[in-house]
Amino acid sequence: MPRPRGVPEKSKDFTGAIKRLFKSLDKWRYLVIMSLIIAIISAILGLITPNQLSNLTDTISEGIKPQMNEKIITEIMTSEEISEEDKMSFMESLKKLEENSKEDNKNEKNEENYDKSLTILSELPKSIQDKISPKMDLEKITTVAFILLMLHVVSALLNFVQSFTMTTVSNNFAKSLRSNISIKINKLPLKFFDTHETGDVLSRITNDVDQIAQNLNQSLATLVTSFTLLIGSTIMMFITNYIMAITAILASVIGFSLMAVILSKSQKYFTARQKELGKMNGHIEEVYSGHNVIKAYNATNYVTEEFDDLNEKLYTCNRKSQFLSGLMGPIMGFVGNLGYVAVCIVGAILTTNNIITFGVIVAFMIYVRMFTNPLSQIAQAMTSLQSTAAASERVFEFLDEKEMPIEKTNKKLIREKVKGNIEFKNVKFGYNDDKTIIKNFSAKAKPGQKIAIVGPTGAGKTTMVNLLMKFYDIKDGEILIDGISTKDLTRENIHDLFIMVLQDTWLFEGTVRDNLNFNSKVSDETIWDACSTVGVDHFIKTLPGQLDAKIDNSDSISQGQKQLLTIARGMIKDAPFLILDEATSSVDTRTEELVQKAMDKLTIGRTSFIIAHRLSTIKNANLILVMNEGNIIEQGTHDELMKKNGFYADLYNSQFKK
Repeated sequence: MPRPRGVPEKSKDFTGAIKRLFKSLDKWRYLVIMSLIIAIISAILGLITPNQLSNLTDTISEGIKPQMNEKIITEIMTSEEISEEDKMSFMESLKKLEENSKEDNKNEKNEENYDKSLTILSELPKSIQDKISPKMDLEKITTVAFILLMLHVVSALLNFVQSFTMTTVSNNFAKSLRSNISIKINKLPLKFFDTHETGDVLSRITNDVDQIAQNLNQSLATLVTSFTLLIGSTIMMFITNYIMAITAILASVIGFSLMAVILSKSQKYFTARQKELGKMNGHIEEVYSGHNVIKAYNATNYVTEEFDDLNEKLYTCNRKSQFLSGLMGPIMGFVGNLGYVAVCIVGAILTTNNIITFGVIVAFMIYVRMFTNPLSQIAQAMTSLQSTAAASERVFEFLDEKEMPIEKTNKKLIREKVKGNIEFKNVKFGYNDDKTIIKNFSAKAKPGQKIAIVGPTGAGKTTMVNLLMKFYDIKDGEILIDGISTKDLTRENIHDLFIMVLQDTWLFEGTVRDNLNFNSKVSDETIWDACSTVGVDHFIKTLPGQLDAKIDNSDSISQGQKQLLTIARGMIKDAPFLILDEATSSVDTRTEELVQKAMDKLTIGRTSFIIAHRLSTIKNANLILVMNEGNIIEQGTHDELMKKNGFYADLYNSQFKK
């Protein structure tokens, strides 16, 4: 099927996709809620840390400065241990320090004034210096340091638990999505796979699901933690000092506006990126599977140009989405640095005027980081959520595809009791409502008969088989199996009654035994009997391990051997009906004889439908149905149809024209 091309898909409903994604997490809601609560608690503990660090800074600062507060001055002046002379000297020194401080406030010779103050203090009597000398409050320092340590340890443990919980949720959710997709695939009609690329479907199952799981694990808790830190740090800054808080917030407002603009522009590129990735996977899958044909037709340049075109589109979407999302970090870094500078300048002015302490500046340095970092993290999380939304839309779009209708019936045909009668009654069908392919098909097949269906390409031969197998539902008329309409039988029941040998053989990676005993439970003796009957036993005996030999659908096994293995598989199933859809069209003449003999053995005792372009292979059919443009235009045995000298005779004789 040709791959659709065109303009990248437009941005879809981001909010709707995220809502549905969260709704799908309902099974793990308690773990998610617990993880988010832990994230909030961890963030709150982080908000407490700056004040404790400020307290520790101020305590240490006080411990390295001479103690000259009112309490110490009163204690010195009332002390009986200090002489009056020393007290008088102390009072004179206070006056000198006060005058020196006034000069310092006028910004006149600051360094000289500072040295002068140290000289004045050093000339004080020993009894006074003992009272005002710096003293560290080690008990308080130890207590605050221990509290800080415990806050960090508990916060780290909570982060570990939160990460473990969200990883568990995201992995289980991804597993659930893949299981749902697996179940969905088995419920989709054949029409879906006829109209969708294999690569695109695989991309939804692998890339998109992985994208959802990875981003969900990284983004959800980050968003909650960041919002908590953003709100909490704002509150704590205003509690600590409103002037510094306003300064920090004003410096960061620009980040919000730039982030909003970028988010509004980037979503469509994330959606387009997932779309183009699916197209590229589909192209690669097609090129790989048709590698030999591409080489034979020297089409390497053609498919390379097509790949380059897809690659360029994917590159453009990636470049634009990643460029816009990559702007978040530098913008937030600039805003954060601007906040640091503003806090330092305003903090220095306030400290000089004795409005705040140095510890407040230290606390605000951390609060600014707590305020600006969440902005960057929120931006990154929102970018990840955009990718998640685009991926989830594609996954949910697949899961929302129309399924085959649920079949409710009490009728069932037992394989061992089926007689083998099949009747088509005025069957009409079309893949689209406006075009009917099978117009008025009627035919009867008796038990054990070989019914050959022939006709030009597009006559509707394979379509009839698809209708018989109920891969598609007929629009009008009936198909009866032993007098029971296929409308009253489940697809599983019908499939259980048929053996299918197709032109395109299928072997999966596994042992010969697994391939032949596919969805059956028979003994090795039965397998060898079937292989001997179709003549593939010698080939199996040449393999290392024989039935235990590993095989797959690669070119290491010839087409004829693959076809014989699939015929043996059908013989092991032992169903009452057989469908051979051009089973010899892709093998050489010698191999065709071997396959034909094997198929003849397979048809014994079964009602068989044989589709063939090589009319020489169906000369012994009990009934030949000649189709053209969806109708049976002739029917009869080979000899009868040749005597009529009609459409069939022309088809048959055309094989021998030079």
